[in-house]
Order: sequence, then C-alpha cells, then structure tokens
Amino acid sequence: MPRSATPLAPYRAALGTPLSASATRVMLLGAGELGKEVLIALQRLGVETIAVDRYDHAPGQQVAHHARTITMSDPAQLRTLIEAERPHLVVPEIEAIATPVLEELEAAGVVRVIPTARAARLTMDREGIRRLAAETLGLPTSPYKFCDSLAELQAAIDGGIGYPCIVKPVMSSSGKGQSKIDGPADVQQAWDVAMAGGRVSHGRVIVEGFIDFDYEITQLTVRAVGSGGGANGQIEMHFCDPIGHIQVSGDYVESWQPHPMQPVALQRSRDIAKAVTDNLGGQGIFGVELFVKGDQVWFSEVSPRPHDTGLVTLATQWQSEFELHARAILGLPVNTALKSPGASAVIYGGVEAQGVAFDGVAEALAVPQSDLRLFGKPESFTKRRMGVALAFDADVDVARERAKLAASKVKPRAV
Repeated sequence: MPRSATPLAPYRAALGTPLSASATRVMLLGAGELGKEVLIALQRLGVETIAVDRYDHAPGQQVAHHARTITMSDPAQLRTLIEAERPHLVVPEIEAIATPVLEELEAAGVVRVIPTARAARLTMDREGIRRLAAETLGLPTSPYKFCDSLAELQAAIDGGIGYPCIVKPVMSSSGKGQSKIDGPADVQQAWDVAMAGGRVSHGRVIVEGFIDFDYEITQLTVRAVGSGGGANGQIEMHFCDPIGHIQVSGDYVESWQPHPMQPVALQRSRDIAKAVTDNLGGQGIFGVELFVKGDQVWFSEVSPRPHDTGLVTLATQWQSEFELHARAILGLPVNTALKSPGASAVIYGGVEAQGVAFDGVAEALAVPQSDLRLFGKPESFTKRRMGVALAFDADVDVARERAKLAASKVKPRAV
C-alpha cells in the first residue's frame, strides 16, 4: 500500500446556532466565487462562517458572518488569525497558503484542516501532487520535469520532453502562467509567462510532454461519512458524473455534464481518482483532472476542494459540488445524483475597471432554461472571470449552446 499519513477519525459536526456559544465555526482560506458558494451552502446548514482573503470585499466576504483580510502565505499572519478565531474547521480554497502552519496547528489539535493539512500541502503545488501520483502511486501521467531556470527548462525539453510541451508554474490557479511550447522560439516567452503567473514567485516550473488526448474531464470525487453515521462512521467514496470542459491557455471557459465516456475509460478514471483521494484522505470533494484517449486515462491534477469546471453542477445535480463539499466536511450524507444534463460558460470582465455594472442580464435570463451567477468581484480585468452562465436540457449540446448564448448577452462595463 502507498504510504500516507495516519488517518484522522471521520468528523461529524454537532450543528448549533450561528453567533452563539453552540455555533459550529468554519473558516475558508480564500473567498472567491467557489468559496462564496461553499459559504452559502454552509450557512444553509446553520454554520457560522469566516471568509478570509488577501483583499477586502472578496465575493465570499460579502456573504459570510465574518470577513478577514490577511496575506495567507505569511505564516505569522495565518497562525495569529486561526489562533484568535479558533474555528472548528479550516477549509483552504486557494493555493497561496502557508501550509506548514496548518500542519503544525492540526498536529497540536488546535484545528481540523479540510481535507487534511497534509493533503493541503501536497496539492497546493504541482510538484507535491505530481510526485505523489506518478512516483508514489505509480499512476499514468504525462512525462515531466521540474525546472528552476530557463536553462534547466531548455535542457529538459532537449533531453527528452520534446515539442510540443506544456509549461506551468508549480503554484498557480485557474491556469494562470500556463503556456504551450511548439518550438524553440516559444521557450523564453513561456518561462516569462510562468514567472508572471505563479501565485508564489519562487522561479520553479513543471514542463510536461504533450499527450494527444481525445478529451479531458473533471471527475468530482467525494469522501463522506457513510449513511450509518456516528463518530465511528466509515468514509465512503462517491463519484459525480464526469464533467467535460474546454480550456484556453489553461483557463476553463466552458464545461458540461455528463461527458459521454466508454465504460472502461470511466472505470479507469474513477480508479485513478480513488487511488489519489484515498491517499490524501480526509473528508470533502476533490476535483480530479484527467486526460482520456480511447480507453487510456492519464492523471493530470487534483484540487482538494470544489473545481471551477464544477460550477456546472449548480444546474445539473440535486446537490451541487458546493453543497456536497459542505455536507461532506460536516460529516453529513451526500447525494451525487444527476438532476439534468447541463452546461456552463464563463462571463469575462472584458474591461479593466475598479468597478463594473452588467448590462444584458435580463436578455441572458430570457434564454430558455438558463441561469446566471455574477460573482461580485470588486475589480474587473479583461480576462478575469466575473460570472458564469448556466443552462440545462436533456440534450447536452442544446444546453451548451444556451449557456454560451446567455453568457454572450451579459456585457460588463466600467462604472
């Protein structure tokens, strides 16, 4: 069996009343659009919420009981905040976090980290999780090398990775800093893009050999206490229907569920997802990214939290990925059943502005069986994700067209 940390006993919260002595308190480290939906799901279950981000008025801070602004990669700031707030659970939602502090506080019994502090450390950078998947678990992945300089990157490409290849910072979010290199002329620019796009600047990248895949999916995987419940309840594995998606420069722009798969490929995807998440342990949802060609499946990445492509589950599942995460971390039963096929399409800022207004909302919602989420981000960038359009239909292709149409109707403008 692959080595993993001693597993924590399954956790089940004794739900109380927010802002009282009986409250169950949950702190999210990162309060973007995904965290905002988790916070809403937690509040529906009577949880007192604390939203932490690096800037004021982040989306999740707008709905949480408490809002805190710190530099989460600063160990002293992070420790001071957790020790002052004493939440029952700490839920990382971004990569740039001082994870050694979380490990120390969890080991001391100060707080429980979701899914575990070890999982948070391993998955907050691409090196930890890639080495776990490929070298510890022996899962199929693309060929890869880690590089600390432009010269090392060129040497790795020349030494076997070859062209085309993909370069990513070891720590980034939403595809930031990712480039495809088609030939020698692209190497310098790819390095520069990676250095600019990393969440924490330490000059290290992963270069991956290109896999000629048919499609890529997100396999949402939930580790939750079994329906038997109780303090001794066993952790059970649950899978959502596979999510197909399109990425541009590593950034998701469209997703749909379910993505059609042959039974062998689907089973292999779930076997890989189970191997990775069993090793990471804990409770909650994991977004496992996979490449598929025929019946072959390769592991790409895993996020120990809701995944951006999983925004589609707001339209497709009886319990969205955010509700699944909230229930799983609290030790409650989950239901991953599909309600309807559906799709999502990103709404970009389109402008550089300190504040935006959205025109065309009524026109977007007039698209049949559509919905919107406008995230409430206080600052817009041309390629910043400011919202998402959702649509459902028995025919996935129809849902995709409706989601894209609804997204196209929304026009952010500077105010």
